[in-house]
Amino acid sequence: MIKRFVRYYKPHKKLFVIDMLCAFTISALNLVYPYVTKEIINNYVPNRLITMLLSAAGFLIAFYLIKAGLNYFLHSWGHIVGVRIQSDMRRELFVHLQKLPFCYFDDNKTGVIMSRMTNDLFQVSELAHHGPEDVFLSLITMIGAFAVLATINVYLVLIVFAFIPIIVVYAMLMRKHMNKVYKETRIAQGEINADIESAVSGMRVSRAYNAQAHECEKFDRGNKQFVECRKRQFILLGKFHSSMTFFTDFLYFAVLLAGGLFFYYGKINVGDFTAFVLYISTLITPIRTLITIYDQIQEGATGFKRFCDIMDEPPEQQDPNAAQPQALRGDIVFDNVTFGYKTSDDDGSKVIRDFSLKIPEGKTVALVGPSGGGKTTLCHLIPRFYEIDGGAITLDGYDITKLDRRVLRDNIGIVQQDVFLFNGTIRENIAYGNFDATDEQIIEAAKKANIHEHISALPDGYDTNVGERGVKLSGGQKQRVSIARAFLKDPPILILDEATSALDNATEMLIQDALYKLSEGRTTLVVAHRLSTVKNADEIIVITQNGVEERGTHEQLIANNGIYKTLYDYQFKNL
Repeated sequence: MIKRFVRYYKPHKKLFVIDMLCAFTISALNLVYPYVTKEIINNYVPNRLITMLLSAAGFLIAFYLIKAGLNYFLHSWGHIVGVRIQSDMRRELFVHLQKLPFCYFDDNKTGVIMSRMTNDLFQVSELAHHGPEDVFLSLITMIGAFAVLATINVYLVLIVFAFIPIIVVYAMLMRKHMNKVYKETRIAQGEINADIESAVSGMRVSRAYNAQAHECEKFDRGNKQFVECRKRQFILLGKFHSSMTFFTDFLYFAVLLAGGLFFYYGKINVGDFTAFVLYISTLITPIRTLITIYDQIQEGATGFKRFCDIMDEPPEQQDPNAAQPQALRGDIVFDNVTFGYKTSDDDGSKVIRDFSLKIPEGKTVALVGPSGGGKTTLCHLIPRFYEIDGGAITLDGYDITKLDRRVLRDNIGIVQQDVFLFNGTIRENIAYGNFDATDEQIIEAAKKANIHEHISALPDGYDTNVGERGVKLSGGQKQRVSIARAFLKDPPILILDEATSALDNATEMLIQDALYKLSEGRTTLVVAHRLSTVKNADEIIVITQNGVEERGTHEQLIANNGIYKTLYDYQFKNL
């Protein structure tokens, strides 16, 4: 773990080395004051060496000024090293998140991930700065103090040494208990963040159902759990700090008592006794520093462990010899495909079993049927959002597991029922279809999606901010922005998962015409519950939990008088 943490210092090693040199110099200067004090008491004052006395005073002032400058560098640029390391780790974590499979996000709450990226990495940055610096400064000061003390009276040093192992053993015993509590606290804090993120995102729903009290009650449960974890943490921390403070105070007491007896019996003189007491103060200060930063080290170490937990999650697998064809036509084949979502309490149930289907190049195939049949899941399997458990999916004869993921997804355009817009402008959201598109191409895509006139009427036009998750746009407007993305991407394969579900009837007719034109010459897979949107499909597949029940054109399925006709008659019985 330490070796893994140290590698984040490498890009900033020059600044880090300077920081450590400053810490070393400060430690060395801290050892000067007791020595000068001893010389003043034992030599300069008794022998009336006024020149030496003033010179010593001048040296001390110079040392204090140098020390002030070094402390400035230590507390400013030392923190900057920590922030830069935090930035590097956050970037690495964000990039890794982009590569993780979708099942990871199914099992982990957004707020928990956010907590690891913000709170945990902040504690890591504090550890990155204060940890090495304070530990190094403290160790150098302690070693130097011991070395000088040994020159004054070796027996007094042995008395001091006798207490150090007791302090070290106690700290190691406490560390094991504290690690567990700190981890529990981090988990509780992540859960609170997840609850807040969920509550804020779903604010309109909770208000609509007058569920504010329920949300507050749910938050209070998590908040109380967090308080309990923090309570256990601070109780342990209190025991640790009080015990360690007692040890250091007792160490100081032992030195005063032993040193006083040595002085009483003439084993040391007054100057040496004074210097010894001052050096003991110099020795106890870094011990207290280590006690103080112990909490910070625990926080940072726990945060880094949680960071590593995500970094150790395996990313989406890519065949090193994956094919990268220049273009794909769109001939899709499902061959005995079996799939089930993997969860922590997976009971082995499968959403899709032994499913076979051929979607010829350039054809429009619609998937209809009751909810729970796996229609949307099939749409997720084509771009490899999830890995199948059995069978194969081929695209133009290529097994999609042997295709480069980027090439595969570059050739697929998706318009989903649950439209997600990023916090940014309308222009930026449409440009997700093609980041190299010109403004003219973006406008043309918007026109085809029947959203250009609405955008043009806005005060900021295409530079209008849509808000978080597109909250400033209506459902139909968001859907049409999403459709504009698909127009702009211009892929050979289209997946339309309830693409017109949020549109009114008048707009739906316009969009259906546009989608019909867009699907010409492309392979289009349409998932729809509103059967009026799929009447013109080349083939309609009726899927239930038992698999494919019926297939054919609209006219053929109506004539078959089966499930499709029942669904169709139900939707249009009042027309």
